[in-house]
Amino acid sequence: MADRPARRIPVLYFAFMLSVLISWGWYMSTQSDVSFLARRWAAALTMVFGSFIAGSSPEGSAAISYPVFTLLLKIPPPVARNFSFAIQSIGMTSASLLILGLRVRVDWNYIRFVTIGGIVGLIFGTYYVVPLISPVAAKLFFVSLWLSFGITLWRENRNPSRIVFDAIPDFQAADQVRLIAFGLVGGVISSIFGTGINIFTFCLVTIYYRLNEKVATPSSVLIMTIETLLGFFLHAGILHDFSRESFELWLTCIPVVVFFAPLGAFVITRLARPIIARLLYIILFVQFIGALIVIRPSAPQWGLCLLTLAAGLGLFAYIARLQRHSVT
Repeated sequence: MADRPARRIPVLYFAFMLSVLISWGWYMSTQSDVSFLARRWAAALTMVFGSFIAGSSPEGSAAISYPVFTLLLKIPPPVARNFSFAIQSIGMTSASLLILGLRVRVDWNYIRFVTIGGIVGLIFGTYYVVPLISPVAAKLFFVSLWLSFGITLWRENRNPSRIVFDAIPDFQAADQVRLIAFGLVGGVISSIFGTGINIFTFCLVTIYYRLNEKVATPSSVLIMTIETLLGFFLHAGILHDFSRESFELWLTCIPVVVFFAPLGAFVITRLARPIIARLLYIILFVQFIGALIVIRPSAPQWGLCLLTLAAGLGLFAYIARLQRHSVT
């Protein structure tokens, strides 16, 4: 009889989860007033969905929490961004430890070089880009860009003979530079919203390199984990702009994300690649429609959406054609 493969137990995740819950419970027991937990119930409910999506897709939880908090709950954008970094430091770390503990396949070249650029981009964006950006216009731009990517990926996957790879093939110095550059741009995006480097670089590796979505998704989770830990440190430890409101939101949502983010990461390991791709199409479409419903764009903002969508379709189609030539 053949030996059964050893069961993989994510020890580090369970240790992290217990330490977080014990620390959270001890801290809350020392507080004389915890009534904010009841007031912030909408944030906790939002993070049930946001953290699950963060663990199961290349979208960080801020892709859900940022628009809901800023546009529905009327929370100031800086508070929502700092909360996003803080809560993802728990949720994304939980998901990453589960991914590593279960030995889910990831592409370390993708992770390593995107992270190098992402660190530089996050620091640069925090100090020099965030003060200049209109959050609403930026949100419409990026949801339109992500939708154009989703449409392109859907078109690519309609080809039954499409070849995908479990690692970036024939990795060379030019690929290192390309990934660092995309990481740099992704880091700037993350500095604005608290997420973005994961989905932005996911676009490159799945369209240009045809990296398997089943590999690219957990890889992007690890990338966002590193980025969010740095972002949290920047705002809480250096800039000291982590407000009481962000802190209350963080405390409210910690028990939620420590379960639901790794749950999303676990579910994604049990799904076939085509299902993962379909899940991503749905998320990107719903995110776009949700942004339109909540923001209610003006005529110039509609123009921005349509222009970005058209440009994105052209860009990603061009990237896909470049990749086909490089493979052949």
